[in-house]
Amino acid sequence: MSKFKVTKCEIDGLYILEPKVFYDDRGYFMETYNQNDFEELGLDMKFVQDNESKSKKGVLRGLHFQKKHPQGKLVRVIKGSVYDVAVDIRKGSSTFGKWVGVELSEENKKQFYIPEGFAHGFLVLSDEAQFVYKCTDFYHPEDEGGIMYNDSLINISWPISEDMEIVISEKDKKWGGLEEYAKLQL
Repeated sequence: MSKFKVTKCEIDGLYILEPKVFYDDRGYFMETYNQNDFEELGLDMKFVQDNESKSKKGVLRGLHFQKKHPQGKLVRVIKGSVYDVAVDIRKGSSTFGKWVGVELSEENKKQFYIPEGFAHGFLVLSDEAQFVYKCTDFYHPEDEGGIMYNDSLINISWPISEDMEIVISEKDKKWGGLEEYAKLQL
């Protein structure tokens, strides 16, 4: 019996995974990844790198991808909460440009699997968040790409509250839109 509840998203390849959490008077225990359980569920990705970031409220990272070395990512939050988004940028996909968003938090312990061929980003909702993720390929700085987080063709409904000051890196402010990305794919 699997230690994970898996929910397929409306875009093929995206999954929300909820680990079984075992609580007692000491705290809790859970497995966040088990190769055998994942394979039993039909998720046969192989991870080669783990990453962690810490960000303050209002930080918006993304939408990122790698061009020649695409990465699948299994993402989760170990402190705080974020709104996590995946955008389908697979050439020829019937859901190209569509997106799925999910709140990940230390309380709900949900994980989001984003396969290769998606742009990824997140918005920090709590005062602070620690975000961890496993990747199916190594990071190649010369290979990174991105799409502007507020592109009107994608039209992501980011949950930006009135008291939230959005913080975006200079690099992320320079990305083009989905239409520009699509032209590069021709």
